[in-house]
Amino acid sequence: MNETFPVHAADAGPADESHVEARTAALVEPEPEPGHDAAAPAPAKDDLPPAAGAAPAASVAPAALDAAIPADAAPVEHGIGVLLVNLGTPEAAESKAVRRYLKEFLTDRRVIEKDSLLWKLVLHGVILPLRSRRRARDYQKIWNREKNESPFKTITRSQAEKLAGTLQPLGKHVMVDWAMRYAGPSIGSRLEALVKRGCDRILVMPLYPQYAAATTATVADEVFKFMLRQRRQPALRMLPAYYDDPYYIEVLASSLKAELKALPFEPDVILASYHGMPKEYVAKGDPYQAQCERTTQLFREQLGFDDTKLIMTYQSRFGRGRWLEPYTIKTVKALAKKGVKNLVVVTPGFAADCLETLEEIAVDNAHVFKRYGGKNFAAIPCLNDSKAGMLMIWQLAMRELKGWV
Repeated sequence: MNETFPVHAADAGPADESHVEARTAALVEPEPEPGHDAAAPAPAKDDLPPAAGAAPAASVAPAALDAAIPADAAPVEHGIGVLLVNLGTPEAAESKAVRRYLKEFLTDRRVIEKDSLLWKLVLHGVILPLRSRRRARDYQKIWNREKNESPFKTITRSQAEKLAGTLQPLGKHVMVDWAMRYAGPSIGSRLEALVKRGCDRILVMPLYPQYAAATTATVADEVFKFMLRQRRQPALRMLPAYYDDPYYIEVLASSLKAELKALPFEPDVILASYHGMPKEYVAKGDPYQAQCERTTQLFREQLGFDDTKLIMTYQSRFGRGRWLEPYTIKTVKALAKKGVKNLVVVTPGFAADCLETLEEIAVDNAHVFKRYGGKNFAAIPCLNDSKAGMLMIWQLAMRELKGWV
């Protein structure tokens, strides 16, 4: 019988890399390893200390879950804020909420650079009505029903809480919050909360390993919009792309090794899938493709694989224009037709599992692979809020906070 292993968790991090484990142990207290739950898209149990004063999720009202900085907390003097930012997700798994989210996303000129009357007619008359209903069904497949939110939001919140725990020894004047570029919580609202708490220095950390104008730059746009409204502006730092950061590559490789050991089959091919981008954007100067290629090259070198064992593709096309190739779905189909029976897909361009990894890769691509002759398919989880993933985020934060802490 064909098997699909969509979200196995080697959540303890790179167990086969003793030096990585040693760094992790130096940062957190030892604790029993969490159990694995292949059916649940939500992040693993807490591996690092939660943020100071964080209440258990079950005791927090849903409306309060998006507020990492209490509104009534006393301000500090010369506070330092750290804001984690991810792309965004609808507020509900229903078509109206998805439509609001997609409208905000697809009207961003960084994302869709055309602004013609024809595009607006197509967007509002065809794309939003049809795509919203279809995407709502997709979100329902992966929805975190316990918290009534997407796993992407669950994981991002957990990343912020765990980072707050690891930064706690620096003092109460260092505080961590999180935001989404589209939908909520908004970047402006969380920056305002940090400023009200007394932060006169803020580090913004877009969780995109590879830079793209449609991701990293649009986060900066929102940050600068907030800054334009401030009479007294805080000092500001932005985390640069970390596509070639040695520890990022090391964690990717060691985590993949741990996941592969847990699989009941040996992959014939490992596919590294990145989010797609129109070729036109690259021609205009976007460095995204080059940075994805560099990540893959370093990933191969760290693993000791060649370009036949670990191949690179792009997923999530939109519209009729030419996008970066090779396409993930076409490659998966071609591999199956060529006789590849065992396939593993890893997504090095995503810091947290989301619709594109949990549904598009783990469900749609798995279905295509088996339909055309493949047998075993595994979608490797993102680093998410795992010990190794959080240690990487901590190291990036500490690097960017030098001179402030």
